[in-house]
Amino acid sequence: MMDIGEVAERSGVLPSTLRYYEEVGLIRSISRHGLRRQFDADVLLKLSLIELGKAAGFSLAEIAGMFGKDGRPNIPRDQLHAKADDLQRQMLDLRMLRDALRHVAECPAPSHLECPTFRKLLKAATRRRLTRPASGTGRRGSSRLVE
Repeated sequence: MMDIGEVAERSGVLPSTLRYYEEVGLIRSISRHGLRRQFDADVLLKLSLIELGKAAGFSLAEIAGMFGKDGRPNIPRDQLHAKADDLQRQMLDLRMLRDALRHVAECPAPSHLECPTFRKLLKAATRRRLTRPASGTGRRGSSRLVE
């Protein structure tokens, strides 16, 4: 068993965050020693999974749903595929933005609007913006098309 201070030290997660995770049901203490919560060693693995889920962009509610009633991971693979697809789209968007910024910074045209490459980049950015998922949904099949 580890007390909350040791869990915080070993995981890098603040004690206040550990208390919040317990409050929302992501982790569970097994007892108390005085006022200090006690956790079993499995909490470190669970905290690692929570951090991985957060890094991947899952909300805490989504992460909580990835644990079964027994507290063991039960991660729906379709959610992982959907998140991987979202990340792929973000990477493409970022790559296009990077290329556009580099071109704008280095373009020899007197005005960027006179540059055919810049105009192509603008059109491509507009097409991507018009066909990607609506802000805030991040789900498959929820794309919008604005005309």
